[in-house]
Amino acid sequence: MTRALRRYPVLVALAIAALFMIVPFLIVAVNAAKSPAEYSQNGPLSLPEGLYLDGLKDFWERVDYGQKLFNSVLISGSVAVLAAVISVLNAYAIGIGRVKGRAWVLAFFVLANMLPQEALVYPVYYLSKEVGLYDTRLSVIIVFTVIQAAFGTYLLASVLGQFPREVIEAARIDGANKWQVLWRIVVPVSRPTLGVLLVFFFIWTWNEFLLPLVMLISNDNQTVSVALGVLQGQRLMDATMTNAAALLGVLPALVFFLVFQRTLTRGIAVGAVK
Repeated sequence: MTRALRRYPVLVALAIAALFMIVPFLIVAVNAAKSPAEYSQNGPLSLPEGLYLDGLKDFWERVDYGQKLFNSVLISGSVAVLAAVISVLNAYAIGIGRVKGRAWVLAFFVLANMLPQEALVYPVYYLSKEVGLYDTRLSVIIVFTVIQAAFGTYLLASVLGQFPREVIEAARIDGANKWQVLWRIVVPVSRPTLGVLLVFFFIWTWNEFLLPLVMLISNDNQTVSVALGVLQGQRLMDATMTNAAALLGVLPALVFFLVFQRTLTRGIAVGAVK
């Protein structure tokens, strides 16, 4: 054991970190299956004596979880796809097209990505009011698409800046125009990186709370994270329902991550090889 710790300290650290991430999820899942009386009597670390699903059912009905889940999937999926497309177009112009002032443009995107969302709340709220998009899912999609595309542009521009010029020149000699070079050569080669961005964009948008809380005030437009936060402030839920809400809040994002885990691993591995 001591030899393994010395030879693979990084792997051991990652295993410990994974354990600390899995244990809280297991505790939440176990407590979501307990009745309030069982939770009060035996505590949060005891195993359930039976399968109690009323907490999940009550939370689902109280917040109309089906509608909230649809809103979150629609917003997160739209942002992931749109931000990836915009990032590719921007990065193609900056990294391969070599626009003038490339360093300043990238610095602008880095600065935009570093701005705290608290500084964006009032300007975004005011602009959405002026254009009639307040309390619509489209407004949140537009805002997060811009935010995520800023990071995606910076990352992809750095990757495409190292793209082999010989490949592009050969395609142009064969008669390919700029759009054909982009969609038939650059995008297929960059597909692993784009897959990583899609996964990250989806999960990051799913977990957003502040801007959806401010921009989506109607119950029919709210996301899962907003529903969880609002219910926590109402003091109407017992411990069992709180754990059920946390489980339903994190489970869809976890399923999405597991489904696209191979895409994420492939993208990271390809980037490491390059």
